[in-house]
Amino acid sequence: MKDYGAYEPVIGLEVHAQMLTSSKAFCGCSTKFGSQPNTNVCPICLGLPGSLPVLNVNLVEFILRMGLALHCRIAPRSVFARKNYFYPDLPKGYQISQYEEPICTGGYVEIDVEGEGRKKIGITRIHMEEDAGKSIHDADASTLVDVNRCGVPLIEIVSEPDIRSPREASLYLNRVRQMVTYLGICDGNMEEGSLRCDANVSVRRKGEVELGTKTEVKNMNSFRHVERALAYEIDRQTGLIADGGKVVQETLLWDADQNIAVPMRSKEEAHDYRYFPDPDLAPVFVDEPWIKRVETSLPELPVPRRDRFIEQLGLPQYDADILTSEKGIADYFEAVLAGLPGWPGQTHGVPAKTVSNWVMTEVLRVVGEQKITVKEFPILPARLAALIALIQDGTVSGSLAKEVFARMLVTRDEPRTIVEQGGLAQVSDAGAIEEAAEMVLNANAPQIDKFLAGNVKIFGFFVGETMKLMKGKGNPKLVNDVLKQKLEARRR
Repeated sequence: MKDYGAYEPVIGLEVHAQMLTSSKAFCGCSTKFGSQPNTNVCPICLGLPGSLPVLNVNLVEFILRMGLALHCRIAPRSVFARKNYFYPDLPKGYQISQYEEPICTGGYVEIDVEGEGRKKIGITRIHMEEDAGKSIHDADASTLVDVNRCGVPLIEIVSEPDIRSPREASLYLNRVRQMVTYLGICDGNMEEGSLRCDANVSVRRKGEVELGTKTEVKNMNSFRHVERALAYEIDRQTGLIADGGKVVQETLLWDADQNIAVPMRSKEEAHDYRYFPDPDLAPVFVDEPWIKRVETSLPELPVPRRDRFIEQLGLPQYDADILTSEKGIADYFEAVLAGLPGWPGQTHGVPAKTVSNWVMTEVLRVVGEQKITVKEFPILPARLAALIALIQDGTVSGSLAKEVFARMLVTRDEPRTIVEQGGLAQVSDAGAIEEAAEMVLNANAPQIDKFLAGNVKIFGFFVGETMKLMKGKGNPKLVNDVLKQKLEARRR
């Protein structure tokens, strides 16, 4: 983490997550991404006279999931407010949000900071709101407005100013993305705008309690952009103060092409938006039975799941981090484990690590190359488990198993069927291995002399030649054992 000398950054993030509801927050219009402009609209979206909003109950359900997962206090009564401002993509002239009485307050997000261990980032509030439309600036300097996004349901997650570096900000945002995807309430796609992040940034002298003047940085649509934008703004503010200048409170837009943050407007305060309770929407009441029902429906979350993989399955932290980075990956990994013969009665560390290696190297390699999700991966967990079982019982070697894996991707057949039809079974017949080893040794007398003279590294040459002669089907352990015996016999 970069040392800023006499100064320290103070960062708070505002994360907007689009909810995976099929209809909008206050009407029945579709939330589908990529529709033709201005097709998913109705009088309620546009705020036409006489139209009345009706709350989508799934929005409440989803925010309760997030609030409970982040250990928030759930308000028994919360109120919608109108946030008033003028912008071309906001046809109503106000945005329905929550202000004085949000539904979730308090709570925290846990991140793992290198060299410091686990750190809690406080949550100020999580509230419900609707999205605005989208302004598209055309090449001929005109501005086009698409109101499809107007009314799309969002939750805004506002952190405490507990973040102290761009790296921590990226870790926090990544954890929030993990949480919303694990909970099934948001797809976490930053490129499509399903997850958006604004940052409030200030710097102060180390040891000071009072916060400095903050700026707000917008338009960061990737984890890399978040780190770069914050690093730029912290350096700018630090240099400005060190030179005797003052930071001006303003909103900045991150320009990823030029790697600079450019001023957009002076920073608004809450009073600038003239918040007042929405007269068309009743308060939201949440009782204990509802909270309990949502709480019991929550899945195992990424941090406790990762800890369990380390403590109960004996996995290295690196493996556990990758496997729990997405719920689909963790689910697939555990499904493969469950399909192993005798699991969980086996020694946990060995089969769990073996499965981890296959998932992290072979499965995720294919997922990345084909640009698919783990749910779309063609080899079912039970079939990968069956393949690993064939390695464990000596039917196939590790190298042949990769060939079987490649064929499974194409044929979708059971691994044993592929092994039998392709003649890929591992040869464990001692006589056949001894015959192949003897042929290799007889053809390589100079290499034998080098080995007997003390060049033990050349032993790998004999193993490779023997496996090549057996077309990769020799049992590696038996091949090693036979070659050692025959070479020792020649030493005598």
